[in-house]
Amino acid sequence: MLITRRYQNLMEMMPQGRVLLIFGPRQIGKTTLVKNIMDNHSGAAIMLNGDDIAVREILGSQNQSAILARFEGYNLVVIDEAQRIPNIGLALKMLIDSRPELKIIATGSSSFELLGQVGEPLTGRKRTLMLYPIWSGELLNHCNRFELDSQLDQLLVYGFYPRIITTNLKQEKEELLRELVQSYLLKDILDLDKVRSSGSITNLLRMLAFQVGRQVSFNELSNHLGIDVKTVSRYLDLFEKTHIIIRLTGFSRNLRNEINSKSKYYFYDNGIRNALIANFNPLNQRDDVGVLWENHLFMERLKKRSYQSMITNQFFWRTWTGQEIDLIEEREGKLFAFEFKWKPRKVAAPEKFLEAYANGVFEVVNRENYLEFVL
Repeated sequence: MLITRRYQNLMEMMPQGRVLLIFGPRQIGKTTLVKNIMDNHSGAAIMLNGDDIAVREILGSQNQSAILARFEGYNLVVIDEAQRIPNIGLALKMLIDSRPELKIIATGSSSFELLGQVGEPLTGRKRTLMLYPIWSGELLNHCNRFELDSQLDQLLVYGFYPRIITTNLKQEKEELLRELVQSYLLKDILDLDKVRSSGSITNLLRMLAFQVGRQVSFNELSNHLGIDVKTVSRYLDLFEKTHIIIRLTGFSRNLRNEINSKSKYYFYDNGIRNALIANFNPLNQRDDVGVLWENHLFMERLKKRSYQSMITNQFFWRTWTGQEIDLIEEREGKLFAFEFKWKPRKVAAPEKFLEAYANGVFEVVNRENYLEFVL
């Protein structure tokens, strides 16, 4: 089954004289998406891969004549894993300046590497899009809300990677997730920063997997792993740049006892998180259902905001006295506060929050009302 992605009309999203950059984790469908665009393109199109040595030699050469000659006769160019190509920003600038009518798409699994190379050369000449693992809203192209909800237990355990969703066998899902972690995600990290200690990286990711939704102490991680705080900070930064985790900072504006110096981390996908801790047990055999639920809601809401162009700042909120809110969205001049609970029950808004932010809106998202929140 080919899942219909949110960005099926990429050609309409490519303004004249600008390169379209598509970022996202490995194996979440970037290549499939652009191949589908090429199949439906009426003109001459070519797709090259940054892992190809010959491609790297030509596009990294800074030889304008050779670069232009390579794409003569084409009106759509797709470069997959473009961050692998040295000087790719200059090559794309030469192409778009010489042939402003040319449609160019470049994809990358490392936003840091690709943006670092194209940032200055393509100033004013690029548009960026983020592609995530499958979003619940995209699954509605293939099922109704009742059917989507009936898959929730499986989605919380195995996540939203395309190959995982389109595979029915439990054993195959687990093998694919282990392969994703070992062969793609960890490899990207090691390649990105020439990190040699894969053991420290894996152990740090496992510790984060057990601390989803909790404030993270760099000192605690450092002491437990036996590596210095600066290394911990650098590794966390690498995990963000390779789209494994995403950081959420604390909100503070009015109260002295609000916490804003620490961060919480969420995984881009529950399946990856569960593969790291080697736990694919069903929900009725787990003691971390609340963690899976919070990570699921956070990421599905993030996908919704990204794909529906909701301009929002996001935070968590907590005081030193222990009052807390899982997610704060700052938009439309208001604060929207959300508390995540797996089981439906009444939860009152924290008094300190209501006192400090009179215009705040508080809502509990639970098993019964979550679809509206994520869709």
